[in-house]
Amino acid sequence: MSDDLEPVEAELVDDHLPAIPENRTPAVPAADADPDAWLSDQAREDLQAGIPEGTGDAYEGDMLRFAQWCVSVKRRPMPAAAQTVTEYLSYLKRTPRPRTGRPYSPNSMDRIIAAIRSSHRAAGVKPPDTMGARKVVVGYRMELSLAKDPAAKPRKATPADRAVLQHALGKLDRTTLVGMRDAAVMLLGHAVASRGSELQLLDWPGSFTPLPDDGGLRATVYRKKRKKWQDVDIPLDPDPELCAVRAVRALAAGLAENGHTDGPLFVRMDKHGYLNPPMTRYGEPIGDPAGRMTVESLSDIIQRSIERTGLPGRWRSHSTRRGFVKSGRKAGADLVRLGRHGGWEDNSKALIGYVEEEDAGGELNPLAQIGRRAVKSQDGDDG
Repeated sequence: MSDDLEPVEAELVDDHLPAIPENRTPAVPAADADPDAWLSDQAREDLQAGIPEGTGDAYEGDMLRFAQWCVSVKRRPMPAAAQTVTEYLSYLKRTPRPRTGRPYSPNSMDRIIAAIRSSHRAAGVKPPDTMGARKVVVGYRMELSLAKDPAAKPRKATPADRAVLQHALGKLDRTTLVGMRDAAVMLLGHAVASRGSELQLLDWPGSFTPLPDDGGLRATVYRKKRKKWQDVDIPLDPDPELCAVRAVRALAAGLAENGHTDGPLFVRMDKHGYLNPPMTRYGEPIGDPAGRMTVESLSDIIQRSIERTGLPGRWRSHSTRRGFVKSGRKAGADLVRLGRHGGWEDNSKALIGYVEEEDAGGELNPLAQIGRRAVKSQDGDDG
């Protein structure tokens, strides 16, 4: 799975439940014994449509690599034995990947287990018991943690808050169409706290309506994790250089001058600003016919733009979403309003996690706040 993709959601199954003894009769008959256990072609298509593209691609690659390994060691990939999956995870723990020179991380191994189980279900085959494989991952994560290996920690995007964006925008030539696009990607991603997959889907003018009072815009964003549309109000920013509304309108005007007046807001272009340049693989055209950019391309823009500043970090499309939380906390914004603006549920653990990380450092650190309050109290007593 590309690092540009957001973390893949594992299948909705609790593998920590006690294993069912092999000699116990299941409450539901196996598929080959159940006359209703079949799907029409239309239902299969509908089921596939409900699987996010990144998830499906990642799972398919994971299962393909598992099957190739099974062939190399003369084991059966499907239906796989529980011991086969355990052996495979043990192999992955010890085997460096050609691309990185390191074994898979524990988080990636969790995804691989989910991919194997999902592939079995998709084929109508009972998934293998993965308790042993998960214990391998638990032990591996503990080993890495004790060794203080960075691989034990999830690879999170670094927050790109308002200050980071200001540095990055200062390195862009915003008189060019490419510069206009890159500025709009960063500022709009921050303004609506979007994932890359949500930013990718925005159209001009279809996804936007003017705000009646202050000249801002209302963006209609599809929140993929919640599977619902949300209207997000984007007022004009007091600083024109950091204004997402002005950046979007500048990009739309530049696209219109080049004949693109309707469709994807973020369009594939070459360094000269030529829109939707042809792309081929093995002589066959690839890419969205309308030029809509991929999530990976949007991540590349953010990474490239911020890395020009020399600021250290892991800059991806998720950086602007995390940066929105950081900017909001610095400004003293209400946490509930922050969450609702960014499309989080009111009880979102992910949002709370972002907030806890931000509060651990700088002026928001609880100990720093306690110290300031103590000094203030002491000064008051001395007075």
